[in-house]
Amino acid sequence: MLTFLLHKSVLNVIFASDKSSRIMETPFIYDRYVTAKYFIGRKKECGILGNLLAAGEHVVMYEPPKTGKMSIIQQTLINMRSAGAQFMTVCIDMFNIRTMDEFLLRFGTAVMKAALTTPDQYKDAIQHHLEGTHFVFDRERFYQDGSIVSLNWSPDRNDIEKMMRLPGLLASGKGIPFYLIFKEFQSIMFSDEYETLFSVLEDMFREQGPRPGASFVMTGSRVNAMKYIFAERKFFYRQVVHLPIAPVENREIIEHVVRGFLYGSGKSFDRDLAMGACELFKCNLWYINHLASICDLMSKGFINEAIMTEALKSMLSLHEPRFMNMMDDLTDHQISLLRAVLDGVVKFSASDVIEKYRLNSSANVRRVKDALRKKEVLTFNEKDEPVILDPLFEYWLENYYFAKQ
Repeated sequence: MLTFLLHKSVLNVIFASDKSSRIMETPFIYDRYVTAKYFIGRKKECGILGNLLAAGEHVVMYEPPKTGKMSIIQQTLINMRSAGAQFMTVCIDMFNIRTMDEFLLRFGTAVMKAALTTPDQYKDAIQHHLEGTHFVFDRERFYQDGSIVSLNWSPDRNDIEKMMRLPGLLASGKGIPFYLIFKEFQSIMFSDEYETLFSVLEDMFREQGPRPGASFVMTGSRVNAMKYIFAERKFFYRQVVHLPIAPVENREIIEHVVRGFLYGSGKSFDRDLAMGACELFKCNLWYINHLASICDLMSKGFINEAIMTEALKSMLSLHEPRFMNMMDDLTDHQISLLRAVLDGVVKFSASDVIEKYRLNSSANVRRVKDALRKKEVLTFNEKDEPVILDPLFEYWLENYYFAKQ
């Protein structure tokens, strides 16, 4: 395994708790969602999303991790409130959900907390809107762990349907729309009943109930799993709008980095270096902010190429254990196909490619491609060309992992 020596000061800051906050507020934020003055670019996406929500549409967004999905959503909601819009909103994180019970209880509790305020209101809403289901309000449990919705039996289709309609009923009662944000929506496929949930949602979306109602924004960072739901299986066909996220433009990133150093800490950062960071990370602002933050810690004035190189080594040392775990999970054929991708190969079933990279057969190539998709190592664009999903992982593969072979 590759190892790099990190500056002690860099490690101290990277792993420090919030109590060791910096003297100056850095513009290079990578550890939380960004909005307002820290939000860079994506005005088009915010405008489109705001219009879709105002029109009561349902939206799906899927991009690799750390590409700004939630920041776009948060900034859009801020823009809408600033323009005078009134609405309720809630975010349901589904990353560790494995059963339909878990999903329904988390969903119901989150929705209730966003729309109502007192235990009596929770009880009345469950008795009124969820009548004839297995959902109950357990006051004792509520005071123990904050759970608003409980189950007294395994959920059936009627339970799922009534729970999914709850936000729309609450929105109609209050006279304002309800926007529901789902993080890692693809995780629901771990549940055996996910197709029942999708069927219920499709029926509900088809009806387009009374306004104001509920709009669902379904986001996911496992790109291939989300493509499987919305593009391959075509669930919610013509019922949801796919909002793709374009990379932030080079010029906006360069201006952000140069001005951030100048006005944030009085330091100078060459525009050519900023352009190099854009190219290396393919305009992934999370990685660029991470790199700039380390550069800021390692310098006192002018950030030159040597400092940026050391900062990149520091980043690699932090992420390398994750990358090594990814490689340990791959077979020899899967690693060989990755090598072919880095060599610029796009047609993997050609006989010379199969022979050169020892991929055995075209049938095996299909199996290897499917495996790499499922492991979210790479995806394929509209032209069936391979795209490695993590730009730093791609850099590490080319410059370290395969460079040692």
